[in-house]
Formats: sequence, C-alpha cells, structure tokens
Amino acid sequence: MGKMSVNLCGIELDNPVIPASGTFGYGYEFAELYDINVLGTFSFKGTTKDARFGNPTPRIAECTAGMINAVGLQNPGVEKVINEELPKLQKCFNKKVMANVSGFSVEDYAYTCEKLDKCEQVGWLEVNVSCPNVHGGGMSFGTSPEAAAEVTKAVKRVTTKPVIIKLSPNVTDIVSIAKACEDAGADGISLINTLLGMRIDLNRRKPVIANTMGGFSGSAIFPVAVRMVYQVANAVKIPVIGMGGVSSAEDVIEMMLAGATAVEVGAANLIDPYACRDIINALPKAMEKYNINSLSEIIGGCK
Repeated sequence: MGKMSVNLCGIELDNPVIPASGTFGYGYEFAELYDINVLGTFSFKGTTKDARFGNPTPRIAECTAGMINAVGLQNPGVEKVINEELPKLQKCFNKKVMANVSGFSVEDYAYTCEKLDKCEQVGWLEVNVSCPNVHGGGMSFGTSPEAAAEVTKAVKRVTTKPVIIKLSPNVTDIVSIAKACEDAGADGISLINTLLGMRIDLNRRKPVIANTMGGFSGSAIFPVAVRMVYQVANAVKIPVIGMGGVSSAEDVIEMMLAGATAVEVGAANLIDPYACRDIINALPKAMEKYNINSLSEIIGGCK
C-alpha cells in the first residue's frame, strides 16, 4: 500500500483528509458513527469570541450539484468551546485538532486565537478572514491584502502554533491576498471558502434564504477551487490546504496535484456523514490506479 502521510506545518498527518469547519461540528457527534481517529485531523466549527445564535431561518437552500447556507457562525463562544466542547472531543479523538476562528474585528481574532493557542489539543489555528470587518464598514477582512495581513500579524503576535489563513474566493485577485498573508507571517493558506450564491422561491417571489444570499458549496465549485489552489500554491512557499467541492479520493489527488498539502472535505459530510471515512478507505486503490507510491510526492505535481 502506498504511503498516505503528509506533513502539515510541522505536524505529521496519517493522511491528508480533513473534514472542513462547519460540516463536522466539534467531532464527537461523528464519533458516534465511526472511529474519527482515521482522519488526518479535522477543523472544528467556526468559533468566535462571544456566543452567536446565528442568522434567522431558513438558512439552507438546495441547488444543482451543491447547496447554499447562511448559518451565521452559530457557536457557543470560545470559553464554552474550551471548557465544554474540547473535553468531550478528547474522549474520542487522540490527535491534534484544527481550531477554526472567526471574528468581527482584529481584536476579536487575536483574543480568540490566543485562548485556543493555549489548548494542548489544538495543533493549528485556521483563521477565517471571510468575516465582516465591523470597523471597516462591513467588508470581509479577506477582500484586501492589507486587511488580511493585519489579521495575520495580530494573530501571530499572540500565538505559538501554526496559523493557517482561510481565504474567500469572492475576490478579484486571490494570489495577492495569499502572498500578503505569507509576508505577514502566515504558516499556511487554506482555500477556498464558499462562493456567494442565491436562490429565489418562484411561488413567493422572494429569496429562499432569510439572509437573501449565502455561501455556495458542493461539487459544482470544485473546478474553481482547483484553479485557485493551483494559482496560490505556485505563488507562495508555505503549505496550502485545498477545499471546495471535494467528494472522492480522485478529487483529493487532483487537489494535491494542484498544490495542496492537505485537503478539506465540506458539503459532502452533510450529504453523507461517512464521506471522509470512505474517501480515506478509497485512497489506496486510487493511488494504485494512478501509480502513486506516496501522496506527499505528488504535491504540486501538475506543471
């Protein structure tokens, strides 16, 4: 059997498959279905400084080859995550976990990351800069190189663990933002977050989602994600985590050839809770089919 392990920012993963934030809860929910220690790791639910109820319902809209969601970062806040969620996870997951962090100001990001950085279970901090910049008029921190770099610097000042900046695809030039994060000290880049989408109820002639628009994910966005991963991986020297529409072992290999060191699986988990386990089980056969002896050797192999 081929070697599936990869090294992500200095930490060895048994395989590159990582359930994406917002699709895997805090992990222990899925541990009731199968042994989640088969995963490389997982990125837990987006966590903010304070508890958030989230957006009004309905929050989900189905669409061809994907879905739109506007959950609104519903979570219990960082203190409860540390004191209640992580102890539950520790009972069923013996690997380092990726902490996904969101915020509404630079100070929010720094506060939450500093708290989570002290947790022994946390191996990486995945910082989602797709959140609104409250002090900047509501635009996402990830829409400009300067804003993304500011968050990166603030988080790096108060943490010791690898910081991976998660970027939004809803920009004109993804490469300039990724490079700004690298220059500001980021240890890795993850992309892509959801595209912006909308559905309309024909009977009511109103948006399906109460929030009008939401994040479009699912297999339909895979080609966009591969393109952006390829562009960024060829522009930075730090590891890239690829995601966006991944639903098979072949998709994982394609992402890695585009330049991803590890690959996150998102919407597929909401369709099939066993998706990540099945992708991992299918990887050896896919590696054999494409004459791959080691996954780490194919990273960025598409030239």
